[in-house]
Amino acid sequence: MKLIGSLTSPFVRKVRIVLAEKKIEYDFALDSPWTPETNVPNINPLGKIPVLLLDDETVLFDSRVIAEYLDNVAPNNKLMPAQNRERTEVKRWEALADGMCDAAALIFLEKKRPAKEQGADWITRQEDKINRSIDYMSEHLGENGWCTNTHFTLADIATGCALGYLAFRFPEITWGEKHPNLARLYAKLMLRPAFAETVPQG
Repeated sequence: MKLIGSLTSPFVRKVRIVLAEKKIEYDFALDSPWTPETNVPNINPLGKIPVLLLDDETVLFDSRVIAEYLDNVAPNNKLMPAQNRERTEVKRWEALADGMCDAAALIFLEKKRPAKEQGADWITRQEDKINRSIDYMSEHLGENGWCTNTHFTLADIATGCALGYLAFRFPEITWGEKHPNLARLYAKLMLRPAFAETVPQG
């Protein structure tokens, strides 16, 4: 199978980490929908990354769909529980982390526009989403070792990718100082090769 994406996207990073944790071999093709020569819209009608091309030429897009597919296709190192309540909790963490990444990406893109064209209220709204999400993550993590308390799951992968994206694009957001429990979680995640080898670059 082939993964199409960039080295900066937290959503691509999430899929790369899932592939590594599941020990699934794949080809990685670099492409960004923000470049003039991109081929992404010809593969994914939404024009977004990541995109996963399966061996039978099936096209999967949206990191949540891809991550769930990969967890189901390989039985080793399960990242999502089978039980409904526990599975829902993992998906809730993932939705929160992805939403935080969406808000951060919107700010990044807005700030690339000329200063006089930037929407200050729009940026503030996205910043509020990020700050609320960080506070929520910290509160619900508490003193647990992992997001869902007992073991490493997709919730930790998604959360780690979101926090890593903030550290990459917005180092001025000192979430680790305000929330040491999140800093401890991220430090523990970075000890895993799958995280250490996918730090955003660009």
